[in-house]
Amino acid sequence: MKFTNGFWVTKDAISANYAVQVYEAEEKDGSLIVYAPCRPVKTRGDTLGMPLLTIKYSSPCDNVLRVTMSHFEGALKKGPFFDVKTGKNSSSKITINDKTASLKTGSLEVRVNRDGPWKVEYSGDNTLLTKSESKSAGYMQEHEGPVQHMFYSKTKAFVKDELTLGVGEFVYGLGERFGSFVKNGQTVDIWNSDGGTASEQAYKNIPFYMTNKGYGVFVNNPGKVSFEVGSEKVSRVQFSVPGEELDYYIIYGPEPKKILERYTELTGRPPLLPEWTYGLWLSTSFTTNYDEKTVMHFIDGMAERNIPLSVFHFDCFWMKGFHWSDFVWDSETFPDPKGLIERLHKKGLKVCVWINSYIAQQSVLFKEGCDKGYFIKKTDGSVWQTDLWQSGMAIVDFTNPDACKWYASKLETLLDMGVDAFKTDFGERIPDDCVYFDGSDSVKMHNYYTFLYNKCVFDLLERKKGKGNACLFARSATAGGQQFPVHWGGDCESTFESMAETLRGGLSLGLSGFGYWSHDIGGFEGNPPPALFKRWLAFGLLSSHSRLHGSNSYRVPWSVDEESGEVARVFACIKEKIKPQLMKAAQEAHEKGIPVLRAMVLEFPHDPACTHLDRQYMLGSSILAAPVFSETNEVEYYMPAGKWKHLIDGRDLDLTLGGRWIKENYDFMSLPLWERQ
Repeated sequence: MKFTNGFWVTKDAISANYAVQVYEAEEKDGSLIVYAPCRPVKTRGDTLGMPLLTIKYSSPCDNVLRVTMSHFEGALKKGPFFDVKTGKNSSSKITINDKTASLKTGSLEVRVNRDGPWKVEYSGDNTLLTKSESKSAGYMQEHEGPVQHMFYSKTKAFVKDELTLGVGEFVYGLGERFGSFVKNGQTVDIWNSDGGTASEQAYKNIPFYMTNKGYGVFVNNPGKVSFEVGSEKVSRVQFSVPGEELDYYIIYGPEPKKILERYTELTGRPPLLPEWTYGLWLSTSFTTNYDEKTVMHFIDGMAERNIPLSVFHFDCFWMKGFHWSDFVWDSETFPDPKGLIERLHKKGLKVCVWINSYIAQQSVLFKEGCDKGYFIKKTDGSVWQTDLWQSGMAIVDFTNPDACKWYASKLETLLDMGVDAFKTDFGERIPDDCVYFDGSDSVKMHNYYTFLYNKCVFDLLERKKGKGNACLFARSATAGGQQFPVHWGGDCESTFESMAETLRGGLSLGLSGFGYWSHDIGGFEGNPPPALFKRWLAFGLLSSHSRLHGSNSYRVPWSVDEESGEVARVFACIKEKIKPQLMKAAQEAHEKGIPVLRAMVLEFPHDPACTHLDRQYMLGSSILAAPVFSETNEVEYYMPAGKWKHLIDGRDLDLTLGGRWIKENYDFMSLPLWERQ
């Protein structure tokens, strides 16, 4: 959110109250607390009639600083709250003198200026990382009308801070974002939306970013956090939240992998996944017509073409239209679902079914959920309903423990039938003007809802299948959602441009703490032309998880052309060949929060050529892949320094003297796929 009109002037109807100096500093309960008035205090009379910011610096663990900036501390603090794990003790040291007040934790230090204007410096290993300075920390008020009196003006309150960006400093992360990989110059609102992959909206918004200068920032607020990344002031990142308090963490690396390790120590790390999840998933697609005969035809066709298949997924219409979700198989299409699942298991396949947390009015569960109070409500006490998706649908209230048990019990019936995994779709279209069972703030719950939804399902799978055997295919997420994998990229179009934006989303998500990621091979919307589909097959089968899925057309490879079947076979076999490297990377994701599919800057942080690369990536620490994003068969990519071996054609490449750019042509059976020796 922008509060200024240029650098000097605040916007109309905005009152700005910036921290201008430190009036007092004290050590209390292991924290450094400073009191910052919003006007200079030269006499006792200057202490009257103005906002005072209370800013607390503490450390939950070494090399992590927590900053809590508050105005009115009597404000009601309603949940939800992120589950931030702060069990480790910090060896922090606080020093206060006439000139400065400081807190040091590990190699990270915050130093607040007491002798002059407002300035806060954050340093790592005695090197300046970033600063909060003039007009940075502030309490902002947006007025709905003329200010008649200080007690009676109608205002919306915000607390914000700004951290400086140095020369050559680049910002990454903030969730699954489909625009430019480097976030400098962008306005990013943390607000989950079902907006596809072609806009500034995102399904997975994470209030965490990291920079190539050795630190990350996590804003500890599940609501609408607004980031101005070099967009309001080009040399600063501003982040603001509505209300009376801003809470955020500075996380020091300095290596980017160490930043992710410390961030995921706070917010959680992904579990290990069963080996079968790394194979190829085949879907019925969304609105296509299918029954058991169709399903078996697809599976037999894959076997006839020697395309290894691991999972078969039934999308929405395994249930009857207008009845989603009632978790009852459409008896006209699938008269023997238990037998069908058994037949699929005998073919060596796992079974996944589509679900969501929206209960249509025609669902057999609707009346039961209404009677027992299991749905989100309106302020008048009635059930919150909409026609946007399923007619008259209600939304399960996962803040109600009984509703969670009820919802899980319906899914448990499917697991007992033989279902192995769930695709937990949606979770973004959540109202912000409703009432929850536990009294949660409905604005904060808009983003956080997906955490409770996916946790409910994942916990059930772990209870029934055992730890290490549970797997979701989820679309929405918030901070901490990486604990309930896998996540896929959402509704992309069948174009090369969308294929590239999909990869940008996956790279950004990986730099936001998510270890596993997938996407719809060939694009969800539209019918992929053969050249695009074959290139996307290679890309999809060189991701941590791989799924063939579409909207209104089938995604069995031969439905595009027969050569696509051969491409699918070749790259499915390549993925099987590199599975040991993928499993090793998965172990690192589980233990340290480092993603399987990695941005080049994560693996080569000291190579300046890697800072902007978003059309290639690493799988684990050793395999480099560069998908082909054009019909010309030409690809241009960068090879960092080292010795490399091409995994398809066997070439050796010696770049021990330094990295270089390469431009080549590849047919559909190959692409740049190099292993670091």
